[in-house]
Amino acid sequence: MAKMSWAAGTQCVAKADHRKPKPEELSYHKGDVLTIVDHGTKKGYYKARHNSTGGEGLINSSNVREREALRVDPGLSFMPWFHGKISGPEAVCKLQPAEDGLFLVRESIRHPGDYVLCVSVSGDVIHYRVRYRDNKLAIDNTQYFYNLIDMIEFYSKNKGSIATILLKPKQKHGTKSAELELSKTGWLLDITKLKLGKNIGEGEFGAVHEGHYMGQRVAVKTIKCDVTAQAFLQETTVMTKLQHKNLVRLLGVILHKGLHIVTELMTKGNLVNFLRTRGRSVVHSVQLLRFALDVCEGMEYLESKKLIHRDLAARNVLVSDDSVAKVSDFGLTKVDSKESDNAKLPVKWTAPEALKKEKFSTKSDVWSYGVLLWEIFSYGRQPYPKMSLKEVKEKVEGGYRMQAPDDCPPGVYSLMRMCWEPEPRRRPAFHKLREKLEREMGKLSPGCREGIGTGSRC
Repeated sequence: MAKMSWAAGTQCVAKADHRKPKPEELSYHKGDVLTIVDHGTKKGYYKARHNSTGGEGLINSSNVREREALRVDPGLSFMPWFHGKISGPEAVCKLQPAEDGLFLVRESIRHPGDYVLCVSVSGDVIHYRVRYRDNKLAIDNTQYFYNLIDMIEFYSKNKGSIATILLKPKQKHGTKSAELELSKTGWLLDITKLKLGKNIGEGEFGAVHEGHYMGQRVAVKTIKCDVTAQAFLQETTVMTKLQHKNLVRLLGVILHKGLHIVTELMTKGNLVNFLRTRGRSVVHSVQLLRFALDVCEGMEYLESKKLIHRDLAARNVLVSDDSVAKVSDFGLTKVDSKESDNAKLPVKWTAPEALKKEKFSTKSDVWSYGVLLWEIFSYGRQPYPKMSLKEVKEKVEGGYRMQAPDDCPPGVYSLMRMCWEPEPRRRPAFHKLREKLEREMGKLSPGCREGIGTGSRC
């Protein structure tokens, strides 16, 4: 039976051709990706936009399926042709039987830090040294590349100074092409349809730009380092599984001179800056509670999927044009919570057991949520004001907890204290927090009760 409640923004894939549309209907081919824009007037119909042509029209929901998520697969790679540290003779063996344009990339053993592009031509294998200088790669001194993905993309289309165009990657055993998987599942977007605009942020891993994709305003996170791009495959894979009104929506990825992650554009920026730049005179208690509820609902959804965020903070919550708060940056999201890099942990937001024993769980996310509540009701102040990280660690372990921000409703402060229970199992689950916040909202603004859960903004 067709699912009848797709929200605007849901991505669908056509199950068959629809070449002779009636007036107002959309034409498409099997495999085309379509984005739901609105409910249609007829039952079972939706208004949709074609992701490639930009055309809009009605579609019958029984002719499409929701775009599937990517499977988490450790073998998935943006660089399946990269074989790591192998010798020249080993590379020659791997490129048998000889085939023109068959290639792989390896780390140079003779010149550490450099790479070697090995290409089969006329029954022979040619080894091209790829020098790494000033954060750029080059085979000759005319063409420079940001990374290996960029280089392989170029030589797959242009011969340049090598003997043949790269035609066929020799995949490392156990790897699968992420590009192919993204393409098959409908998550690979077309670079020619993207128009990049101004820089709206500088992340740890690269710039974030606003832009337009097929007439839709988008945010584009650009990752130029190929090792980082590979690490972000985890984030991308997780994001393909998640559809919720309070999580920033992934639209797809583009592979061009590196990796571009394309998401919906959140025009009002991150929550901490939003609150700091507006303050008490503009943002009132009911709106603060609404933000708290938005984040809580997004986290309740992650909790239901058994996913841990690990870096929940107001800086990682974005605000949409219509002032809806959405959780973003799933870069640290892991199904398995054992891996971690303690040096990078945001101490002021991280639960004591996660700092001490690297025990991450939904309950450690609840602790972080308590700190985020404090940030919201203090209008974006830095938590634990005037305390060093060392002091925070020691004092919190000794039982210290922050005071309530000025004018914070007592009910909300008591929620913060519940989130900061030393014993993780005594902290409330996100669904319990949501119920309590809804009661708070009812106290502050009785007319809001009906609005809760229906999407209306009080």
